[in-house]
Order: sequence, then structure tokens, then C-alpha cells
Amino acid sequence: MGRRGFIATVLLGGTALTLSHLAGASSAAQTFEVTRTDAEWRAMLTDLQYAVMRKEATEPAGSSPLDKNYAEGMYHCRGCNLALYSSEHKFDSGTGWPSFWQSLPGAVETKTDYKLIYPRTEVHCRRCGSHLGHIFNDGPKPTGKRHCLNGVSLVFKPA
Repeated sequence: MGRRGFIATVLLGGTALTLSHLAGASSAAQTFEVTRTDAEWRAMLTDLQYAVMRKEATEPAGSSPLDKNYAEGMYHCRGCNLALYSSEHKFDSGTGWPSFWQSLPGAVETKTDYKLIYPRTEVHCRRCGSHLGHIFNDGPKPTGKRHCLNGVSLVFKPA
């Protein structure tokens, strides 16, 4: 079974939640430059944005208008406004999620995620810790990487 077929999502109250979210998984306890209380995060984010960015859920494939956005500009973290990805590094992966072959230098951090049993590379904003998505080794040259991101974690700012 492929990785897309292996990912199981459950719709609860209109919000797509991964099985890891239902099991209570959350971002690693780490100190970030930008911090907020849980109440502050909930007040500034929609339910889906909160589930994805703070509880590591996944938005439904094909649901983000940013997937097919190819205008020139920068993609910023919704949680802290840090510039993360340039439109120059965006490509159509055919997965239904915005995809990039690299991030801006020093913009993101990664950790190993075992929520689907096998290890994956999770990517998050280095400044506020917001969950962005995962990095896979099936992207285009020159990096061979696919940063598969949740559009709800991003804000696009045109050039």
C-alpha cells in the first residue's frame, strides 16, 4: 500500500483529523521564539488551522487553494508570519497539497514522525513550531525533496 493509501483521516465536525490527532499526539515540547498559550492559538486560528498547526492533523487533499497557486511571491507561516517558502521552489506534485522542493534557508526545522508506524520527516516553522506537513524523497531536482504542506498553515504574499 502506498503512503497516500495508508493515511487514514477521520472527519469530525467538518475538520480533518489524522488518527495521530485522535490519539492525542501534539507538537514536541520545545521552546520557540514566538510562543502563545493554547487559548491564544485557539482564538487566532480556525478549528482546522488549530488542528493542523498545533495538533499535527492533516487537511483534506485538494482542499487548499494554495495547491494550484503559481503566482510569484512568498509563503509565510500563518502562526508567526515568518517567510518559509518562495514561489520559485513550488511545483505541482499531483498530491492535492502545496509542494515545494526546498524551504528558505533557516526557515523550517524537522523531526521524525512515527504516527503512521513507519518514520516520516515532519516539517514545522522554526520560529513558532507550527506543523506544516512532511518532507518526502520523491521530489524534483535539484534536491529530490517534496515538502508536502498543509495550505491552512500558510499565508501567501504576492511579490
